[in-house]
This record gives sequence, C-alpha cells and structure tokens, in this order.
Amino acid sequence: MRPKLAMVMNKLIRKRMGGSSSNFVADFPVTTREFPPDDHSTDHQTTRSCLACRIFVGTWNVGGISPPARMDLWEDWLGPLNDPSDVYVFGFQELVPLNAGNVLGSESGRVSRIWMNKIREALEQGRSDGSFHCVVSKQMVGIFITVWAREDVCEFISHPNVSCVGCGLMGCLGNKGSASVRFLLRDTSICLVCSHLASGGKEGDERRRNSDAAEILARTSFPRCPSHNLPTKILEHDLVIWLGDLNYRINLPYTTTRTLVEKANWNILLQGDQLKTEFADGRVFQGWQEGTIDFLPTYKYYPNSRVYYGSALGKKSKRCRAPAWCDRIIWFGEGLKQRSYDRGESTLSDHRPVRATFTAEIRQPLE
Repeated sequence: MRPKLAMVMNKLIRKRMGGSSSNFVADFPVTTREFPPDDHSTDHQTTRSCLACRIFVGTWNVGGISPPARMDLWEDWLGPLNDPSDVYVFGFQELVPLNAGNVLGSESGRVSRIWMNKIREALEQGRSDGSFHCVVSKQMVGIFITVWAREDVCEFISHPNVSCVGCGLMGCLGNKGSASVRFLLRDTSICLVCSHLASGGKEGDERRRNSDAAEILARTSFPRCPSHNLPTKILEHDLVIWLGDLNYRINLPYTTTRTLVEKANWNILLQGDQLKTEFADGRVFQGWQEGTIDFLPTYKYYPNSRVYYGSALGKKSKRCRAPAWCDRIIWFGEGLKQRSYDRGESTLSDHRPVRATFTAEIRQPLE
C-alpha cells in the first residue's frame, strides 16, 4: 500500500474507533492526589459537604482565521464580567480551514498555540486573584477544547482524559464531531464536550445534527480508574457541559426569516429555532438544559462586519444563509446553576463567540 493511502486508511480507522486517550496538552502534569474513592452510597451523599466553583464556558467558530496580533480576547470574548471564575473552558470550531490537507493529515499545534497564548494573556489581563494554568487541551482537526484553572484550584484536579469522535466525511473524519475532556475536581466528575455538528440549511438537515449528537454520546469513552469508580460515558458524569457550533438553523422559509431579521423581530424568529423544537419533541438531548437566549443570532455575518450575510444592507449572495443561533452552550446534571448566557461582538469570523457562566456544586472528598 502506498504511504499516502496507508496514512489516510489509518486515520479513517482511528477516527472511527474514537475512544479515550491521555494524549493531551497541559501546562504541567496535573496533580493526581488520590482522594478516598466515593462509594456513592445514599448516606454519604446526604452528609457530604459541597463547595461552590465558578465556571466560565465559551464557544467560537473562528472560520479558520488565526487571531491578529493586536486582538484583545478579554474585550472580545471573556469580559467584561463582574466576577472572576475559578475554571475557564474554551471551545473552538474551524480552528483551521477544513480543507483536505487538514482533515486527512496530522494535526498541527501551531494555530492552537497562538490561541493558547491569547487566552493566557487575557486571563492575566482580567484577573488579579491568582494565576491560571492550562489543565488539559485537545485538538481534532478544527475542533479544539482547552481548560484552564486558577493555581489554587489545580491541585484539586485529577484524572484528566480526552476522547475524540469524528462524524464528518464518510461518517468518521474529524471535520465534524467532538473533542471531549473529563477530570475529577475534588470528588465531582466533570465532562466537557466541544462539538461541531453537521451543517446545512435544507429541510431535514436537523436530523443529521441529531444523528451526530447521538453518535458522540454513544462513541465517546473514557478509561476507568483503578482507585475511583470514574464514569466512562458522557452522561454518567456528575456535571456535563456541551458547547460548540451545533449548527441548528431556523425552521421558517428563507424569505420569512429574512423579513423577521430585517424587522429585528427576534422573539418570533427564536420560536422557529430547530434546537428548541428538537428539544421539545424529544428527538435530541433529552434531559438537557439551556438558559434563556436573549442575544442576537450568532451566524452568519460577513467577515469583519456587523452585517448579516445576504441582508438588504450587505452584498447579495446566491447562497441562502439565513441568520441562526448556531453557537450554543447546554448542560446536563443537577449541580449546575447558570448565571449568565450571552455573546461577544468580535467581527473576526462569520460567527459571534458565545459565553456562559455557571456555579457548580463540587463535592468534598470523604475523609
């Protein structure tokens, strides 16, 4: 078999298998302090004390565009926020252009390192209550997730792992799919899923997105830990947050959507949101929650512009790309309370970044 063909076949097999890995990037080896294992008995759960942890979550489809040198990530995405968080989660889609070379070749960390430096600068700029370190980062083609924690929180994080699932070309390549991370914070298991689901604005394309979500839930797998009964599947974790370009569009005719956008009738437009419809009808993400959306549609803009693609104020296009809330953050589990849900206003790409903050109940380990 020729070397190039062998490389492609090997990648196809690996992407289809998915599965867990310890192959990730971090600032330093995360402390693996061994807390006594949790036996999940009712008595222990009712007497266990909890601590509050503040979590920032952001997602952004950057359209394969690297950040400019003078970009202020704090102003464009993170802030201004009134109170600091203890843990910061950043998810990217289309970190690199989704061309054949990037999809079939090996991942390069060059662009992710640029974004990591921007994140580090932003956290140093906006926070005066301690330094932050990267706990875990993972890239699969254009999907990239990175988790940062305040220095005094890092010592209580253990057992980080990653799991990637490709759902793109041929049902397995990484132009679409997910990169997920999990770790133990004190004695609470946390899973974070960054995804880019199937695109398309035609009737029925929402079913392809539902299928991608089901594939990610079924195929994502983390290793068990000998000293802890750590979960292996996404929904088995105590707290789960799913972020990304979920790509759900508006279930209205294109001309109707355009009219509503031009009249800024966002409430009526939101009633046609596919994800809310699929939620309500039980076809996807059963049992998950999402906060109230009171921000403008996040897609699709002309790059370097505040004008929606194909609008009356912009250049007409033959391709129908109606505005939609493609970029979302949802969660699963009882220990999360959402404090905010909104978007940033950077004009870098054709998407706007979205952010949410949570307060999480974190169990103290048994003595």
